Amino acid sequence: MASSTVDQSQVARNGLREKVLTLNSMNPRVRRVEYAVRGPIVQRALELEQELRQGVKKPFTEVIRANIGDAQAMGQRPITFLRQVLALCVNPDLLNSPNFPDDAKKRAERILQACGGHSLGAYSISSGIQLIREDVAQYIERRDGGIPADPHNVFLSTGASDAIVTVLKLLVAGEGHTRTGVLIPIPQYPLYSATLAELGMVQVDYYLDEERAWALDVAELHRALCQARDHCRPRALCVINPGNPTGQVQTRECIEAVIRFAFQERLFLLADEVYQDNVYAAGSQFHSFKKVLMEMGPPYAVQQELASFHSTSKGYMGECGFRGGYVEVVNMDPAVQQQMLKLMSVRLCPPVPGQALLDLVVSPPAPTDPSFMQFQAERQAVLAELAAKARLTEQVFSEAPGISCNPVQGAMYSFPRVQLPPRAVQRAQELGLAPDMFFCLCLLEETGICVVPGSGFGQREGTYHFRMTILPPLEKLQLLLEKLTRFHAKFTLEYS
Repeated sequence: MASSTVDQSQVARNGLREKVLTLNSMNPRVRRVEYAVRGPIVQRALELEQELRQGVKKPFTEVIRANIGDAQAMGQRPITFLRQVLALCVNPDLLNSPNFPDDAKKRAERILQACGGHSLGAYSISSGIQLIREDVAQYIERRDGGIPADPHNVFLSTGASDAIVTVLKLLVAGEGHTRTGVLIPIPQYPLYSATLAELGMVQVDYYLDEERAWALDVAELHRALCQARDHCRPRALCVINPGNPTGQVQTRECIEAVIRFAFQERLFLLADEVYQDNVYAAGSQFHSFKKVLMEMGPPYAVQQELASFHSTSKGYMGECGFRGGYVEVVNMDPAVQQQMLKLMSVRLCPPVPGQALLDLVVSPPAPTDPSFMQFQAERQAVLAELAAKARLTEQVFSEAPGISCNPVQGAMYSFPRVQLPPRAVQRAQELGLAPDMFFCLCLLEETGICVVPGSGFGQREGTYHFRMTILPPLEKLQLLLEKLTRFHAKFTLEYS
């Protein structure tokens, strides 16, 4: 209060009036938002990159950003067919060029015919281009073994994130003890905690079991739900499969148990399935929540509300910058579905180039198409290399003293647990930092490796982790892992 008075008196002396928008007067919910993936440690990494460009001497020659799942920023090459068709859509004059295969030209013409004014630069309807929604529905049917999908239940979005936020907005209700609570996994992708904070909803944590390869335990869901009912009204359950940041792949039995739990407890289900193409471990398989739900039959298949999300940013595509994605809703009240469309219409439409890219992802070249062989070879090469990187990461970390790492069954990340000496924990507390943030900052300053502390994703009290992508090229990843484990050994010695 005294500080505020001093500020106001200084303003009066300077003859300036106080700004309308200040930290004290701005939306308090926005102040509470945190997003670790692009948080303070990433800001410091950007500063270090600038210092290196200015010739400042460092113990490293480059900053390796292993903090975010941005495949192409890490050197992954775009899939040729996707970029050929997009190039043709963006510049239709190229349709006359002999440098593009016929199937790419046909696909571009088909997409442009569905666009307003036959141009990618025109708005689409708010739910997305109808032709592309139909192609998405057909993709879901193929993926799920013929279970029908209705294009009217498919909404295209600006990446999966935008659709997730939209669905969560629909669930906002109540005040005080009746505020909506949303169960989210811990560790979680910080989009969820950030969105719940912004919308004034209650975050209900359920912990994944690190001792069982980050398994989801229904008994833990019950614990979280029962405790939450004392202070909020839980109305939704989020599941990330394959997991981010934990890389686990849910079994079919687990998904069935989660669906039964959600049905019994009257919870809306959100299934974040953006890593569905990224499954590496032997014996692991992706099962969509929609498929499992439908195969369980009544009453689940006809009553349980579900929204499932997918994106062009991950998988083998790695096309983060185009911001393409979709949500399919199942058993949603038709009146609520209309309200969701109204909410989307306020934002006009998702980026149309992203919609076009999504169309190519959900309906890639057929075996009889000229581009098929190259497309398949590129796709399989990306996924095979990711699988090799997942095995390498687990192997190196598991052999390092003081670091343990569960198998990276899927997705694009490892989430190792690190032992930190008590003196390091004490030093972190003196600096006002979470202990794993202190470790990650020291790692960045000494090696140039940028990873995200586990405290940004949530973790059990007294445990410390970090999340790193497995996306750098294999040779660079090997080097990164070796430097990181050496640094941890040195850090441990220094603070012992």
